Amino acid sequence: MKRFILTLMLIAGISAPSFALPWSDPEPVPPTVKLPSKYTPEYIKYITEEYKCTGKSELIYVAIDMLKGTEGDFSRKALLGNNLSGYPVKIEFKDLASVNKDYANFDAIGWKKRSKLYIYINPKHKTAPPGALAALLAHEALHQDEYNSLSEETYAWTMEAAVWCEIKDIFPESNIEDNSLVKRENTLKQLFEKGGYTNKYIKKAVYANKGYQGLPLTSPGFQEL
Repeated sequence: MKRFILTLMLIAGISAPSFALPWSDPEPVPPTVKLPSKYTPEYIKYITEEYKCTGKSELIYVAIDMLKGTEGDFSRKALLGNNLSGYPVKIEFKDLASVNKDYANFDAIGWKKRSKLYIYINPKHKTAPPGALAALLAHEALHQDEYNSLSEETYAWTMEAAVWCEIKDIFPESNIEDNSLVKRENTLKQLFEKGGYTNKYIKKAVYANKGYQGLPLTSPGFQEL
């Protein structure tokens, strides 16, 4: 498979400052979620120290860790603080209608509140395979300011598709086809492959998406494709 390489050098060199946060035990992975064999309770405990800065969900820790060694490693580092804010991105499952009623059926949104970045994931995905969540996070981690555009969404959706292709190869157990988030990822994968592992058909889907009507063509760091 041709590798999709996202070149966003604008934000590649920013490092995260350290700061103290109150801590409590994270929410365990739901018992109905099947994890790859690598992710034993002992291993999840081991990676918690690295990922607890993003929130309090072990399922999210696993999803972020699954981005290692994929095109989404760029996003993994962004989630940990290598982003425009300089702080780790806070990730949580949240009723998106409480943010804006128009977002009620979205799968996830990226949000900036003052100087901090957040990713809110629709609670319907609380039991999604972590590999599918990993691909979704690879997308959302690219939204790092209050601006958005058709070009930015095209980059983000293409990154998501590329990462899902890799995740399926590395962790095939992630492909639970009747899961709603997996259905989304497989749809993107089909568009990516149909376009010869380019953004050709993903771009068309983004431009036709009603949720993106009114977005400008470009935004900071994302030029016209």
